[in-house]
Amino acid sequence: MSATVAPQQLGAPVATTGTTRDVRRTGGGRRRITTWVLSALSVLLFLFFVFPVYWMVNTSFQPNNEIRGADVNFWPEEFTLRNYATVLFDPGRTPFLPAAGNSIVITILTVIISLVFAFLAAIAVTRFRFKSRRTFIIAILVIQMIPGEAMIVSVFRVIDGWHLLNTIIGLTVVYIATVLPFTIWTLRGFVNGVPAELEEAAMIDGCSRAGAFWRVTFPLLAPGLIATGVFGFIQAWNEFIMALVLNARPEMMTLPVWLRTYLVANGTTNWAAIMAGSTLMAIPVIVFFLLVQGRMTSGLVSGAVKG
Repeated sequence: MSATVAPQQLGAPVATTGTTRDVRRTGGGRRRITTWVLSALSVLLFLFFVFPVYWMVNTSFQPNNEIRGADVNFWPEEFTLRNYATVLFDPGRTPFLPAAGNSIVITILTVIISLVFAFLAAIAVTRFRFKSRRTFIIAILVIQMIPGEAMIVSVFRVIDGWHLLNTIIGLTVVYIATVLPFTIWTLRGFVNGVPAELEEAAMIDGCSRAGAFWRVTFPLLAPGLIATGVFGFIQAWNEFIMALVLNARPEMMTLPVWLRTYLVANGTTNWAAIMAGSTLMAIPVIVFFLLVQGRMTSGLVSGAVKG
């Protein structure tokens, strides 16, 4: 009796069934639908975060009586620059430019000095093994958990004892102490992501330890420094409580404290001027971010992946 040989055993091609094609088509359709849904959610999330910024800018170009009216205007019916003129040149209020100068100087000093000390500390806790190293790292985390408002009285007494109230140096010292734990912890992750073997290989090739660090390690850490500096910049630029307590004089105000002077407790608040001042206050942060965004992105990525 002859055996029956199946077509598959003779190498005959197996025809794709209609069910398999339908499954593939269904899977591709589901992926496209998922992509469209995720894209739509991304656009909605973007609009959700951008709308307050747009509303701030839109309001800054409207007259104050138009803002306080019953109608909601998504575009200025009466476009005006009077609010910006009030913010910049009103002689009856604390001027904008000195407050902006104070904020810029204090923020730049805070970022530079905190990055220098944090960078050295991050190198020390990552590359060297010393006594109480773990205790130092845990102390950094604990310090970050303490709210700044809980230390206002102590900080005020210390700065007053040093005769640094209403000075740029006094507020800068406080900001450095506030930003430093965060920058140390963040830079520690970046330094830990650069293998120490790179420095050892450079030293084998004839570099000194310092030369290997500056030629090999430091260029790899530069994006991390910039990314950390951006967060430190925003934290120092927007800080309000310490600046309100330590620099209360009009000539020594920073921009967040200066913006508070437009709030009137028993009168009509000029919200249009507040929005104009807020827009001007946001411009330096936006410019700084645009200048360093490329380095910041690579720094965030390099900090997320350990080499």
